[in-house]
Amino acid sequence: MTEYTSDIKTIPYTDADIYKVLSDLSKLEQLKDKVPADKWEKVKDFSCDKDSVTITVDPVGKVRFLIVDRTSNNTIKFEAEQLPFAFNLWIQLKQVEEQDTKMKLTVKADLNMFLKPMVSKPLQEGLNKMAEMLSALPYDKL
Repeated sequence: MTEYTSDIKTIPYTDADIYKVLSDLSKLEQLKDKVPADKWEKVKDFSCDKDSVTITVDPVGKVRFLIVDRTSNNTIKFEAEQLPFAFNLWIQLKQVEEQDTKMKLTVKADLNMFLKPMVSKPLQEGLNKMAEMLSALPYDKL
C-alpha cells in the first residue's frame, strides 16, 4: 500500500462542528451548486447520501466513497468502490483551541508498479485540493 497525505489545514471551527458535517455526507448536497466550476475541473456527476459520495472523475470513471468507520469528532474512514485497486481515505481532525481545528487527509492505495508512476502526482494534487476545499466549507451553515 502506498500512502499519501495532504497538507495540514487549519479550520476555524470546532472539531464537533466539522465532524457533524463530514460524518453525514448528505449535508454536502447543499454545496453542490455553490462550489465554483474551476474547483470541479475533473469531477462530474456528484451525488451523495448520509454514508457515501459518488463522483465521476476523468479519466478514472465513476467512484463511490463509502464511510466504513467513524470516531466521534476525530476520524472518518472511507473505502472506495468501483476501482481496480484497494483505496482508503481518512479524514483526521484535531482541535487545538476553541475555534481552531487541524485537518489532515490520508490515502492508502494498493497500486501496482505500472499504475503508481501514472497516478501518484495527480492523486497527491487531488488530495491537497480536496483538503483545501474541505477547509473552506462554512461548517456553521450546514
